[in-house]
Amino acid sequence: MDTRTTAPTQPTLSIIFIVCFNFMSYVASGLPLAVLPGFILNELEFGTVWAGIVIGAQYVGTLLSRPLAGLLADRFGAKSAVIIGLVALVLCGILTTLAIVMYSSPWLSIWLLLGTRVIQGFASAMVSTPCCTWAIGLHGKPHTARVMSWNGIAAYGGIAVGAPLGVLIRDQFNLASIGMCIVLLGLFALLVAVVRRPAPLGRGERLPFLHVLCSVLPNGLVLVCSSAGFGSLTAFIALYFDSLGWSNAAWCLTGFGIAFIFARLATPNVIPRFGGYPVVKLCLSIQGLGLLLVWLAPLPEVAILGASLTGLGVSWVYPGLAVETLARTPDANRNSALSALSLFFDIAVGLAGPLMGLLAASSGFAEVFLGSALLAGAGFILVMALRRAARQPVLTS
Repeated sequence: MDTRTTAPTQPTLSIIFIVCFNFMSYVASGLPLAVLPGFILNELEFGTVWAGIVIGAQYVGTLLSRPLAGLLADRFGAKSAVIIGLVALVLCGILTTLAIVMYSSPWLSIWLLLGTRVIQGFASAMVSTPCCTWAIGLHGKPHTARVMSWNGIAAYGGIAVGAPLGVLIRDQFNLASIGMCIVLLGLFALLVAVVRRPAPLGRGERLPFLHVLCSVLPNGLVLVCSSAGFGSLTAFIALYFDSLGWSNAAWCLTGFGIAFIFARLATPNVIPRFGGYPVVKLCLSIQGLGLLLVWLAPLPEVAILGASLTGLGVSWVYPGLAVETLARTPDANRNSALSALSLFFDIAVGLAGPLMGLLAASSGFAEVFLGSALLAGAGFILVMALRRAARQPVLTS
């Protein structure tokens, strides 16, 4: 056996290097977020519905591409999937530029943008989870929690950098430059990825994705219970603040992000030390408390504190569930397993808006956060049951 693939001298640096591809992918995803809606409304003269459809198309593309990403990575290697994703990112940049340049033909431009966002979602699915399994394949399952931690920081950090950077690029140059920046970012990442060492393919029988999805279902349901809180905060915190006559709702999301990243950086060994399910159980408790504070907040500062606690509680849920999932998944199916787990996050965040919107329409915005807290409690109960059954194999070939 080539020990270089399992015991590198500097695993953390190698992990960071690989997840940087995910960081670049999320920067590229963030670049158009703050500027495309205005272009659709003002230049193309379409309504807010079309703006929402175009922006949301990326998440549909990601959701539909998760199974394919897992299957391709399992069969041909995670590096191959990442390279495919980066090629798609370059194509996305080219089409974005064309769509903006052809604004004088509004219908052609809007359909190009719609296709571009679907391709961007495909690229995100091909890069995000395969980056994790690429690093895990090189450094072994003991580093799973560390890989997940850095990959999450890369994703949230990429969006945080990309959105304001897109506004800056538009103001300093022009809107079409956004597309060219995506092309350059994708090409740079592609050139670096091509020369990186691939992870060895997992040995064993490759199971159908539906089999893997069913096996991941219990952990996926826990992830849904946790992710609904994040989806509710991003969709409704501004409206909640407005309904109470408060300002500075953005500080809730800032507090969420800071607490999320702080938790991952400050406690890098918490999952290897205590285990996935115990950490997830604690996180869901903290998350539920944070959402209850948002629900009951008498002052905006209390709501900001609650959002920050929610970020703290969300921080280790996905890595903890990923560790428990991979512990009972054959190596030959690890890409499919993590892609299936990520699928539940996509579903939860996508459904949080419309479902919690119905709750808000009938009961008020505050009840959205009570509902999310109750879901966190349901996840806590489910984790307790899963922990009792943890010694039983979840996935068999």
